[in-house]
Amino acid sequence: MDRLKGKVAVITGGSSGIGLGTVERFAAEGARVMVGDIDEASGRAIEARFDGEVAFRRCDVTEEGDIASLMDAAAERFGGLDVVFNNAGAGGARETLAEMTGEAWDRTHALLLRSVALGMRYAIPHMKRRGRGSIINTASIAGMQAGAGPIAYSTMKAAVIHLTRLAAAELGRDSIRVNAICPGLILTNIFTPGVPQGFADMIKAEMRQSAPEAQPIPKGGEPADIANAALFFASDESEFVTGVHMLVDGGMHTGPRQAWDPELRGARIREREERLAAWRAEHADEV
Repeated sequence: MDRLKGKVAVITGGSSGIGLGTVERFAAEGARVMVGDIDEASGRAIEARFDGEVAFRRCDVTEEGDIASLMDAAAERFGGLDVVFNNAGAGGARETLAEMTGEAWDRTHALLLRSVALGMRYAIPHMKRRGRGSIINTASIAGMQAGAGPIAYSTMKAAVIHLTRLAAAELGRDSIRVNAICPGLILTNIFTPGVPQGFADMIKAEMRQSAPEAQPIPKGGEPADIANAALFFASDESEFVTGVHMLVDGGMHTGPRQAWDPELRGARIREREERLAAWRAEHADEV
């Protein structure tokens, strides 16, 4: 407890999913938190849960003015700014490259990449006044391999990883650290955008049942798993860590399924043995 005592944090996309899980964890560790989100009802409800230690401000991260106002509001409300978690986002454009329009690409860029750059830009002056700071960006395993997300989403997340490294180099002499988290399959609403709640609940239940089979560690990823990583980056425990991206994916990145699934590996071995036995039987006179 108290790993963030005395620190002020901004968390975008803090009304649900990974953001909400991180708000709860940061507050439990002694931070005062400014939540930015477009979901005002949920944001006000979160604010009411905490005794003045969590505040909410509506923030659409595709709007530059909203981002600047969010950082200023945190510093004004709590007296400074130490940690920013640029987390807000969604799946973005679902089109393939052959179907993509410039407008769809630009919307995804504004939501997932431009917002991160501007979140850092408007946090920097406040952190310089404190003499140090920690910026955390949400990237994704989709930014590191094909097949883990739509092409626009995956491209923007890859850019977030590189932007994080560049920012870490630029800001290091100001004692501002910049790191990224690359979630794998985390059970949040990002997989069910814009669908009726009943259908979304059904999809999430199916995902919760199948998620343990998606990676070597046999459990579904939860917002708390990302919040734990964000806590490390936000705390002084990581004061000598910058410019890195941490995969929090249950080992999904380690390789194809046959690399970690003993049942599949065993099935392939048995298949090979059966084929070898059949070949030997067919060519018994030759062996």
